[in-house]
Amino acid sequence: MKVISVNISIKIHINKKAVDSINIIAGHGVEGDRHAGKTVQHIWDKKKNPTAPNLRQVHLIHKELFEEMSAKGFEIQPGEMGENITTEGIDLLNLPENTILHLGEEAKIQIKGLRKPCSQLNHVQEGLLNEMVVDGEVPYLTGVMAIALADGVVRPNDPIKLEFPQKPHKKLVAV
Repeated sequence: MKVISVNISIKIHINKKAVDSINIIAGHGVEGDRHAGKTVQHIWDKKKNPTAPNLRQVHLIHKELFEEMSAKGFEIQPGEMGENITTEGIDLLNLPENTILHLGEEAKIQIKGLRKPCSQLNHVQEGLLNEMVVDGEVPYLTGVMAIALADGVVRPNDPIKLEFPQKPHKKLVAV
């Protein structure tokens, strides 16, 4: 289990740029990323309740999704779907709510839910949105959202260690 890519965006668009490292800040998210902050930053959610807590501080997608989509004719690179961290070797979509990921030497994040896909995915590649919404136990394939628990730098090839919450485990829902 490891980090494949770390990505950031300061502008309002779906794609994030791959960088050498990102800095996770507890209670805030990825330093310099437009989705970081204590309160909700997503445009539509902010309109509904600007003081709501930000459960979408850090976005993760598993590299294996890109491989699945490649078999369907989609060519997706890390960061193109808006994730801050691209992982390998973790079934992110089936982790229980509140699972803690230890990233690199110090950073810690806590999984809060599934990312609900939006129409911007069709700007990445036409038809991609339809592929991300499925009829199954996990309704959305667009990764998971987390909050930042502990500061730390995260780089490609950093190891990831999982810390599961106490049972009973809660299934992830969209946040």
